[in-house]
Order: sequence, then structure tokens, then C-alpha cells
Amino acid sequence: MATLGETPSESVVPADTLILVPVMDTVLLPGTVMPLVIGRPAAAAALQEAARTEQHLVVVLQREPFAETPELQDLHAIGTEARLLRYFTGRDGSHNAIVQGIGRVRLQTVHRSAQHPTVTVLRIAEPTDRNSEIDARFHQLRERSLETLRLIEQAPPELAATVGSIDQPGALADFVTGLLDLTPFEKQEILETIELLPRLDRVISRLAYRQEVLRLSHDIGQQTRAAMEGRQREFLLREQLKAIQKELGESDDISPELDDLRRKLEQADMPADVANQAKRELRRLERMPEGAAEAGMVRSYLEWLTELPWRIEDEPPIDIAEARRVLDEDHFDLEKIKRRILEFLAVRKLNPDGKGPILCFVGPPGVGKTSLGQSIARAVGRKFIRVSLGGVHDEAEIRGHRRTYVGAMPGNIIQAIRRAGQRNCVMMLDEIDKLGAGGFQGDPASALLEVLDPEQNGTFRDAYLGVPFDLSRVLFIAMANVLDTIPGPLRDRMELVRLSGYTAEEKVAIARGHLIPRQLRQNGLPDGVVDLDDAALNLIIDGYTREAGVRNLEREIGAVFRSVSVRVAEGKPDHVHIDADEVATILGPRLFDADVAQHASIPGVATGLAWTPVGGDILFIESSRVPGTGKLILTGQLGDVMKESAQAALSLLKTRAAEMGIAADLFAQSDIHVHVPAGATPKDGPSAGVAMFVSLTSLMTGRAVPPTTAMTGEISLRGLVLPVGGIREKVIAAARAGIDTVLLPARNRRDYDDIPPSARERLRFVWLETVDDAIAATIGRETGSAPS
Repeated sequence: MATLGETPSESVVPADTLILVPVMDTVLLPGTVMPLVIGRPAAAAALQEAARTEQHLVVVLQREPFAETPELQDLHAIGTEARLLRYFTGRDGSHNAIVQGIGRVRLQTVHRSAQHPTVTVLRIAEPTDRNSEIDARFHQLRERSLETLRLIEQAPPELAATVGSIDQPGALADFVTGLLDLTPFEKQEILETIELLPRLDRVISRLAYRQEVLRLSHDIGQQTRAAMEGRQREFLLREQLKAIQKELGESDDISPELDDLRRKLEQADMPADVANQAKRELRRLERMPEGAAEAGMVRSYLEWLTELPWRIEDEPPIDIAEARRVLDEDHFDLEKIKRRILEFLAVRKLNPDGKGPILCFVGPPGVGKTSLGQSIARAVGRKFIRVSLGGVHDEAEIRGHRRTYVGAMPGNIIQAIRRAGQRNCVMMLDEIDKLGAGGFQGDPASALLEVLDPEQNGTFRDAYLGVPFDLSRVLFIAMANVLDTIPGPLRDRMELVRLSGYTAEEKVAIARGHLIPRQLRQNGLPDGVVDLDDAALNLIIDGYTREAGVRNLEREIGAVFRSVSVRVAEGKPDHVHIDADEVATILGPRLFDADVAQHASIPGVATGLAWTPVGGDILFIESSRVPGTGKLILTGQLGDVMKESAQAALSLLKTRAAEMGIAADLFAQSDIHVHVPAGATPKDGPSAGVAMFVSLTSLMTGRAVPPTTAMTGEISLRGLVLPVGGIREKVIAAARAGIDTVLLPARNRRDYDDIPPSARERLRFVWLETVDDAIAATIGRETGSAPS
């Protein structure tokens, strides 16, 4: 820790300790107001402390910009005492402040603390002596400042009034320095100049240079305007020359390109208001010189208008029987989904002009959402077009850019309409749940509200076109993996159709009917060359994929067939039989085993069921007890809701300790650690409450939970088991993992019909009204075996 002393010429007041805020690229002058943006934690803590205690700050420029915790030698000797006027945090987490300089201070000693640094300073009094030389420079600085402000076209008049009202030379020098475009070190040099005469000389020198730059810039601007006026005069003369030539019969024929454009506009069958707008733009284009920069923009705009399908084409009649055949041919099972699609198409057939709902297919990846959209397009005989919305964070991607911007284009919706070539296409809005968050570029989700609202999309106005375009004939279908990220107003515009994951039996049928034939074609293998038996297919499903859909399954089947393609290309066998051993040789060791096989039946371990965006899964709740003081330790990257479930489970167990045969003082003498493996994966939600209660009860009573029993459900402090979501996906995951008994909330009986029959046959279901039912179905109620 070092100390700097004042120079003999300075007039100082007694030392004081203030909050230190070091900055890297700015200098605060006394009498000026300036915003600060702080990113370092120590500096942010300093601002927060100043806002809390209303203490003054010391804002000082660092000598070494990259020093994270600058010491005294890393800072300039002179800083500025400041008053904090306002403090707030930005959306990006940055800390922002508005400060007002009070006076100069000399840094003496820097003090470090755990929260923020402070500094002992000596305040430097502003010199007040006046003489003729100082007054002359003061007068010259004021005149030059007012003259410079007159050269700045957009300078607010209040600045000139402020400059005229300052009656102290030092204050005027500091104020003008704050307005000048100087480097931080140039401003620091002026800040460290205490004496009035040299300070005024330095500011006048910098101001004179800035004044000369502004004068030259003003002259150049006048010359540029004069040149533009000359070009406008030349344009008018050329137009007059064209008129004279036309009267004399010497004008050339209309450009073939413009003639072709006019013909296309006449054939486009546009609405009257759009046709009038197109004619006005065409007349503008005809009057423009061929090489004018704006001519290309107007020509592109008119070409867009001619290429859009304005007329309504005759729609082929909807054949419900054919639609059912197409859906059955393209998709296995999904009976509820197909029934809803057929209802949708039937209403369209009976009421073609009606404003039907916009369907949104929600489900994990690989369950057939995209192919369902393609099947609907096939069933109704319309063109299919896909618009990907994943990562779109600019409103202009939906509404288009205004034509004032260079390279402006219509939004994705109008571009898709042009690619489709017809207004009554089937447009799939893919990844609608992955729209970027709205910012200064607008909110794309809000822009979609007009597109997806049947009451508004008949007059959709793209910013590039500037005219209404009718989207009411477009059959919109949205796709999403999860609903949480879709804003409420946008979700309200759509009818949700949920798709769940497939069971192993369904995956076998899909692979036989769709995936294997498609992979045979893609790998150039004729029918009958490859025979993939059931054992091999089941091994691929159970041992090499863990998903709700069939995307990875098709990828692994493709890997097996590529290996066969190599043998066939070498001319070795005429027929290849693939069994389970051959699959293991091609794909390597199996990637997934039944999770329950990894855990022995020991007290404190319970198997829970979880829902994820890619389908259901099982997770393990592990509890352990060590001597301690009654603390609850939670690990495994648990969310707030899941942590609260663990606390509720422990509180509920304490209230029932006597019933469970648990010693009353055992909780106070122990620390309980609850861990959920796969710690790198965030987990949240209330549905693990039952599993946590059973895990803790098993730990404290010393009785193990059967490893083939899994459970889900939220609990209350009264011991009730509350309903949860995702039952179908969770039960499928349990069946896939080798579970034989599933404990579900009794209020979820309504979801029993949604469970696939194959899973219902393989599992035993226990319906829970209270946690007592869960204990009875897992560890029983024997007493006397609790650990001491």
C-alpha cells in the first residue's frame, strides 16, 4: 500500500475516505454529469454501496486498463469527487450510474475490503485568483465555445445558454473539456492541471483544433449540397430534353425491360389499391435515369409484386377417405392425432370460407411432426412450404425490412408465399418455440400474432411491400418441442395437438414399415439383399437409442446398412443376414442398459419418473445421513421447485417420525444429503416429491425400496399426493427401463387411457391418494429397524 503527497502549490482540505470507482476509458470533470457503465464486481459493489449510503465517490482513470483490482500505483494521482445521481442495472446485467463531478481530489491511500475498495483523498480547492491574463483567456474560451456550438447544426440551444452563464474560468474550462471529443488521457492531463492559466491555455488549444475541423466539415457539406443541386439541375434538363425529343418525334421506344414489367403487372391480377401503388412506382421508374441508384430498388420492388400469387386459384376438393389413406400410409398409430386432422379437414371441406383454427403440433424430436405437415399437404392437394423460425430474433424477419434500407427484402412469410407460388399453400412454421427474445430489433413473436390471427391476417402488411396481402387462404401449421418458451398471446392463437413418444413395440413397427425401406433406398440396397431380424432391431432400439422419437433409430439403422453397402459394393455376398451379434460388431458396445440394473437395493435410493422435452426418463433420488446438526444438503443442479419439494418431503417425514419408528432426536443429530445423479443436467419441477419422501423414509428407517419400482407425484405438507403431467411419457420410460411397478397419483387416473396397451400389460400400477399409500407399496410399515 503506497501513499502520494500533494504538491506545494495545491490548496487542500483535510483528508477524507471515500468510495473508490476506478474506470478504464473515461474521465469525469468537476461540474459535469456523465453516465458510467460498470462490469467489474468490485466497482459494481462500490456503486451499490454509494446508492445505499448516499456517500460520495471518487471516479479516477486507471493507468493500467487491464488491472482487475488496481492498486494505488495503477491509478492516476488526481481523480474527481462525485455525487451519485442515479443507479440502475441493465437487462444484460450491467451496472449503470449517472454521476456529477464535484471537485478534484488527490489520492493518498487505497484500502481493500471484501466488498469494495475505498480511498483516502485530499480535496484540492479550485483556484479563485483572477488577473488580466486569466480574464482574457476566459473571455476567449467563452467566445470560441459559442462559435463552435454555432457550427454544430444539431447542438441544443441550452448548451450555449449554459456556456454563457458560467462565470468562473476553471468551471468553464472543465465544462468545455467534458464536451470535447478528446482521448481519456488528454482529459486526464487537463484534470491534473490545477493552475488556471495553463489549464485555460490547454483547453483553448484543443478547442481551436476542434473548431477548425468543424469549419472544414461545414465547408465540405456545402460543397456536397451544391454538387447535388447540380445533379438535380442536370436531371431536370435531361427530362426537358426527352420531352422536346418526344414532341419532335425523335424519342426512342420504351425500354423493353419496362415494357415487360408493365405487362407482368397487368397480368398479376392485383387488387385495385395494390395495382395503383404498382403503377405509381412504375411511373417513377420511367422518369428515373437508367443509372440512378434508386432505380434498381424500385425495379426489385416491382418484380416482387409481379411474382407474388395475388389471384385465388381453384382448390382441389378435399377427399376425406384419401386423406385417411395418406395419413395411415405415412404414419403408424397416432390415432388421436389423425382423428383431429381429419376433423380439421372435414370442416375445411364443408366450410371453405370459414376461419378454422391453426394447429400447433407439440412433441419431442423425431415423433413425426414435420411429416404430419407434409401428409396434410398431400391430403389436401396443396403445395407444402416450410419456414424455420429457430433463432429468429428480429421482427423484420417476419414483417420484412422497409425499402429505405439497402438490400431490404420482404419477411420470411412473403418469401415463402413466393416460393410456393400460390396463396392457398400449406405453410409449416417450424421451431416456433425457439423464436429469439425480443430486443431493440423488435419482438418476432409479437409480429407473428398478426400472421396467425384469422381476424387479422386477411390484410397482413409486410413492411417491404407496403400494401396488404391476404394470408387467410394459407393453411398454417406450427411445430414446437415445448410450450414453456412460447409467449401466452401467441399460444392462444393456436390449437395445441400433443404428440408423445413411442413405445419399443411401436418403434419396431415404424422401423419395419417406414425406416428400413427408406434406408435401403438411400444406401442403394435393393429389396431382399438385407435381412435385419427382430433381435437385431430390438437391440438397436434398446441398446443404442434412448429417445422419444425415431430419429436416432433411423440413423443407427442407416449405419448398419452402410456397412452392408460396403460388402455389396465389393461383390462379396448376394444376401446379408444381420443378427444381434452382427449389430454389436458394426455399432460397437451398446450405449444404454436398463438403468435399474445399475443400482442395488439399498436404503435411501428411490426411482423417480421425469418428463423432458425429448420424452420421459427415469432418475434416482439418493439420500444419505451423516452426523451433524440437522442440515439438509441438496445437490445435482436442482431447480428452486425441486429444492422446495425436498424440503417439504423432509418436513412431512419429521411430522410422521413416530409413526415410522424413527427416533425423535435422529434428525437433530444428523445432516441429510439428497443427491440426484447426472449433476451436469439441470432438473426442476414438483413431480419428484413422492420419490424424495420415499427415499428419505427409506434412509431413516433402514428399509430399501425395490429397484424395479418407480414413482411420480407432487406432495403437500398434509401428505396428499397431487397430480402431475407427462404421465404417458413417464410410463413409457419406466417400461423401457425395466420397471415392473409404477406409483402414480390417484388423480391421474384420467391419463390411464393415454398409456399404450403394451406398457399397461407390462406394468403394475399403484394409485396414490396419500404418501402412506406410497410407503405401503414400497418399504411397508414395519417398525423397529430404524438406524440409531
